[in-house]
Amino acid sequence: MIGRLFGKVLEKQAPYLLIDVHGVGYEVQAPMTTFYRLPEVGGEVVLHTHFAVSEVSQQLYGFVSSQDRQLFRLLIKVNGVGPKMAIGIMSMESNDFVRCVMDDNITALVKVPGVGKKTAERLMIEMRDKLKDWNVPRASVEGDVITLDDSGPSAVTGNQIIQEAESALIALGYKPTEAAKAVSAAMNEDITRSEELIRAALKSMLPA
Repeated sequence: MIGRLFGKVLEKQAPYLLIDVHGVGYEVQAPMTTFYRLPEVGGEVVLHTHFAVSEVSQQLYGFVSSQDRQLFRLLIKVNGVGPKMAIGIMSMESNDFVRCVMDDNITALVKVPGVGKKTAERLMIEMRDKLKDWNVPRASVEGDVITLDDSGPSAVTGNQIIQEAESALIALGYKPTEAAKAVSAAMNEDITRSEELIRAALKSMLPA
């Protein structure tokens, strides 16, 4: 079981990462709440991981906090919720998801790709008791990642940022037209990283 990685970010194309640990490259899938907190390529990061094995694949999932990994593990125990849907649900912050469950906010949950009304109702029922003692305050962003002093992020064009953001939303399960519309509406001249654009686009589609 691989429970933790500490290494250098070699590649990141949401929701996938490549982490170099002493010369070995680990392919990791991560929720957007982890991507928001990643250093630039070349920076170091600590990821709490979950290794999932099925009949058709083996996949390593990574999270910047053990609390997020705990939530992921609780989600995949819910009937009808697999790792892919759990990653999609975790496009919203853990605290926002907990509030949705505690407030019976089904409307917010069904906005997540793949989550229908029945699945949302099942999440409410099965997660409520498990989350009643949830520690709402999150660790600070600065405490979650470690960055290296390097030459800084490489220059990217607006088109590259848009393409990366649209690809990430499609990978999360949104339709290409939905992704393009949300990204287009969220894009502005102050955005310089794809993670910023993804976050802004998701905010317009998911609970803030």
